[in-house]
Amino acid sequence: MPPLERKAYTDAVLCLQAKTGLTPRSLIPGVRSRFDDFVATHQNQTGFIHFSGTFLGWHRYYVWSYEQALRTECGYTGYQPYWDWSKWAASPQTSPMFDGSPYSMGGNGEFIDHTGLVIPPPVAGVNPTIYLEPGFGGGCVQSGPFSNMTVNLGPIGAAGGLIINGTETNVPEGPDGGFGYNPRCLKRDVGPFCLEKYNNYTRIYDLMTLRKTIAEFQDDLEGPVGTGDLGPHGGGHFTIGGDPGGDLFTSPGDPAFYLHHAQVDRLWTLWQAQDPSTRQYALSGTNTMLNQPPSANTTLTDYINLGYAAGSPLQMQDVMSTVAGPFCYVYI
Repeated sequence: MPPLERKAYTDAVLCLQAKTGLTPRSLIPGVRSRFDDFVATHQNQTGFIHFSGTFLGWHRYYVWSYEQALRTECGYTGYQPYWDWSKWAASPQTSPMFDGSPYSMGGNGEFIDHTGLVIPPPVAGVNPTIYLEPGFGGGCVQSGPFSNMTVNLGPIGAAGGLIINGTETNVPEGPDGGFGYNPRCLKRDVGPFCLEKYNNYTRIYDLMTLRKTIAEFQDDLEGPVGTGDLGPHGGGHFTIGGDPGGDLFTSPGDPAFYLHHAQVDRLWTLWQAQDPSTRQYALSGTNTMLNQPPSANTTLTDYINLGYAAGSPLQMQDVMSTVAGPFCYVYI
């Protein structure tokens, strides 16, 4: 995107962060803004929208609804950008996305000497614990449009918080836990380890050409269960890292989340287009993360509900194409 279009996008995100949230604090006490409405919805539904049949469709509707909020509530007239992970895999921290210029998505976190992130398995006993090399940040973002941003919600994902030595963010104490009000700076730990390992061009090429069924495509994208492989989806998230980007539940609290998931949606869209007759409405998985607790298979008549973040619930069949249902967009 040209620099001025990038700034128009981040200006709209800042506008959304300045607007009063719609989520009742009696439900999620930490919400303070319209931006937080989206974070809270993701927190609340995390156990149903990852490693599940709803993963791709739910996030498509979610990112599109976020873009609509930027447009209708903050006057944005551009498009939802995506992050081409592979292009800057060798040095994401110096890429136009994270270089800290006024036209970026904000800089990396302040450098703090630390060890890498420790990722516990999402469901006990299913995946091994994953140890990542540290990035070149770890501390608060100090440059770019989000240098003064306040993160209000989370973290939730680990009993000990986000385990980066020297930069820990503990799960808040009290009855509300990570759903409570926990104001703090935005932290990032951007570096090349995850992108070079999980999001390189070869991995993406194989994902797009070798995975013939939706089950194979999702498994490779999210990381084959039981292997400790993060997949391109996890690789992008943990390239951002930090707080809240390193928390499975609260990761939309970093505005870069939406560029990451736009790329996920882009790859799914391009994969579907290779064989629409068999792929356009293909689903795989149940309605819970790794089928824990056991649940029914996801069907095209199941509903997606974004709570107070967005509009009316939609059935899965209405989000399976980017040019049908409520959608009218393509990727270039």
